[in-house]
Amino acid sequence: MTVQRMDNVGIVVENLDAAIEFFTELGLDLEGRVPVEGDWADGVTGLRGMRVEIAMMRTPDGHSRLELSRFLAPPVVADHRVAPVNALGYLRVMFTVDDIDDTLARLGKLGAKLVGTVVQYENMYRLCYIRGPEGILIGLAQQLGQQMSREDPMARNR
Repeated sequence: MTVQRMDNVGIVVENLDAAIEFFTELGLDLEGRVPVEGDWADGVTGLRGMRVEIAMMRTPDGHSRLELSRFLAPPVVADHRVAPVNALGYLRVMFTVDDIDDTLARLGKLGAKLVGTVVQYENMYRLCYIRGPEGILIGLAQQLGQQMSREDPMARNR
């Protein structure tokens, strides 16, 4: 096997403080916040003169991370924040939460907007998409009943 784990998902934002506040309210922990620049950073990204501030957020289980980046240089060249859920490319991050209604109420105070409605998939999940800070698309899932494994609930329908 060549992959050991998925290390993190990166999201570029304009307001790093607001993004940290939002994802902290969602339940992630700030691991650290650092400026990144130099030849090694230019080399890995292919962006000459790159200067970025990064905040690494960790999920409560310690297994996943979200890397929030605010580019100081070069300027941002594209904006996918308003893309619909059927747009090509990387689109959203989904989090499992304890209580979707409580989560929506808390995140709503920070400007989150529900994209469609909260729906229920069989007796397994309640699901929704929200637009978070700066319009970032985020999925929320609440497991129902006793299912606590990470098995694919769609596999039994194949």
